[in-house]
Amino acid sequence: MLRSFLAIELPESILRRIGEVQRDLKSSRADVRWVGPQNIHLTLKFFGNIEESKINSIAQSIEEPARNISPIWISVRGMGAFPSLKNPRVIWIGLHDEKKVLISFQKQLDGEFQKIGFQPEDRPFHPHLTLGRMRSNRGKDELVKEMEKYREEEFGSFQADKIILFKSDLKPEGAIYTRLEEVKLGEG
Repeated sequence: MLRSFLAIELPESILRRIGEVQRDLKSSRADVRWVGPQNIHLTLKFFGNIEESKINSIAQSIEEPARNISPIWISVRGMGAFPSLKNPRVIWIGLHDEKKVLISFQKQLDGEFQKIGFQPEDRPFHPHLTLGRMRSNRGKDELVKEMEKYREEEFGSFQADKIILFKSDLKPEGAIYTRLEEVKLGEG
């Protein structure tokens, strides 16, 4: 069994800036399990544990939607929390694409994955980057105060030109991601 997900990677320059912001947020001493900057990505679909034999059918399901969409310009900006800043559980940075194709692309992919036995998400897709997850309320107020500085922050923009199917190995020191398949956008 492989733990896997489909994602878009971010450029190194944006990941560096996110790392700087995370270091600032850590000064709040809040009880947060932070995601290492090298592991931050835009998840399009989390598959969970799958049989290795499913990889081929997942890769084939990706090809047509990816071929029919041009590379996507994505702006990385703003910071918030799910479910809210008053009750932060997941700390995130927002992702925006002016043409709003990201959400419809993800929905199209979800439809393809449903055909091969993967249920669509229950909740609507909100493009975001997870920075960390609160483990307890310790330091919450200080963290929210630090986050306020970045609510409208511009982290940069980039063109997403490929999607990647990753394997995730959970280790005590954090997850290790390995590329399984890579599909370029707009090569149709």
